[in-house]
Amino acid sequence: MAPIRLRRFSIAAYKGYDSQPLRETLHEMGIHPLVKHRVAPLNHYAHNTRISDDLYNQRSMTETVNSSVKCSYGSAVRAREWYREFREIVLMCLVYDIKQYVIR
Repeated sequence: MAPIRLRRFSIAAYKGYDSQPLRETLHEMGIHPLVKHRVAPLNHYAHNTRISDDLYNQRSMTETVNSSVKCSYGSAVRAREWYREFREIVLMCLVYDIKQYVIR
């Protein structure tokens, strides 16, 4: 029987979010944090070089898309309940994706 391979999720964030409690919480949830260390001790330099540049650079792509969505459709949501806010954001992103597909 072949061993089961679990897919490991990762999350990329700016180094301003670097904190040990955040890293521990993400590890407990099975999420690999791609958060560069704020460089203080020398071993943080080593940790930062071990982060995959390809995965970490996806952070800038998502920030670009978020900025485009905000510029096109505004940054405010009108709903009051969290699930309606979430639905509104998802619909904004869906409309943005359809618009990008039509343009290409």
